[in-house]
Amino acid sequence: MTSPADLQQLLRGVALRVTRPRIAVLGAVHAHPHADTESIISAVREELPEASHQAVYDSLRVLTNAGLVRRIQPAGSVARYESRVGDNHHHVVCRSCGTVSDVDCAVGDAPCLTASDDHGFSIDEAEVVYWGFCPACSTAGSRP
Repeated sequence: MTSPADLQQLLRGVALRVTRPRIAVLGAVHAHPHADTESIISAVREELPEASHQAVYDSLRVLTNAGLVRRIQPAGSVARYESRVGDNHHHVVCRSCGTVSDVDCAVGDAPCLTASDDHGFSIDEAEVVYWGFCPACSTAGSRP
């Protein structure tokens, strides 16, 4: 778990002012990978009961813009936030329950990881989302 001192250092490292809502939101994202906004609000309010929805939304925006938090939004899902930033990892999403897990960068000769025509773009990232059924939903009775 990331300590409050670690979180303060992360904020200072990107020249952000250290505030209680930012520390609480950053701590919640570290503690709950792939959490949606409502889950983060609930976690923040356990530590900071007076935190408003707007304070959490503002903190998430600032932290995302500063590169301390990554916002992902798999198709058909609400936005989710994670603290694993700075690498080009991907995600696997359960079609049934919506569980999201990290997947390290794709390896091997997979199609579509290199654009056939980059249209002059300087591409620095490929976003891949794997879809399937998590172990709990893969059991015979749980799968649709």
